[in-house]
Amino acid sequence: MVPRHRLIWLLALALALPAWSVRLIERPAGMPGPAVSPAAGIPAPAVSPAPGSVFILSAPSGTGKSTLAKCLLRTIPGLAFGVSHTTRPARPGEVNGVDYWFVDAAAFDQKLARGEFAEWVQRFGHRYGLDRVWLQAQLDAGKDVLLDLDPDGASAVRQARSDVVSVFLLPPSAEELARRLRGRGSEDERQIRSRLGDAKQQLSRFAEYDYLVVNRSPEQGCRELEAIILAARARRERRRAEAQRILAGF
Repeated sequence: MVPRHRLIWLLALALALPAWSVRLIERPAGMPGPAVSPAAGIPAPAVSPAPGSVFILSAPSGTGKSTLAKCLLRTIPGLAFGVSHTTRPARPGEVNGVDYWFVDAAAFDQKLARGEFAEWVQRFGHRYGLDRVWLQAQLDAGKDVLLDLDPDGASAVRQARSDVVSVFLLPPSAEELARRLRGRGSEDERQIRSRLGDAKQQLSRFAEYDYLVVNRSPEQGCRELEAIILAARARRERRRAEAQRILAGF
């Protein structure tokens, strides 16, 4: 018969551990030691989540970047969108704290003076900056972060971090990009020509990126971006701790 103090110890152990981690086995009468299989034992200490990675998505205006970013956030668990602060006014349908944090110039200057931006750029007369503390908190929690950055912002983040995967999104052609810009109906012809000139400058820097995706349709573009993110998550260094945990169980 198992002594009462051993029964209490076994009950406490069973309550403290997941059910699968302890296996009780019968022993012949008089055999010493608690009735716990050494092979099952107490599992290895929980492995902290691997830090997340930064995924940069760059594209000229009108290429479909926002549509594809929303697709990725719907389909890939554990992916957070880096909501930047900007001094530009909100466009129709944009939501503060979802698309951007819309702030005035004075508030932006204060954050800049305190060194709170991981990166910031100025484009078309407005400034954009990503909160440094928020970014690091997401990564430390094991989340991947998707950043919508122009080539200058992407370059700044790549220089500051080693955990970056960068993707440049291209339109199928110059003609198609012009058609998409005109189809938005939000800009006059002079502004569209300015956008096309900026697009050419951005496209000239495609060689700075790890991956290139030609966005011919939302479905195709989203599938290719999903594949890039999932492949990056399976890299050896990202899975090293999990592989070591599995190996320790043999």
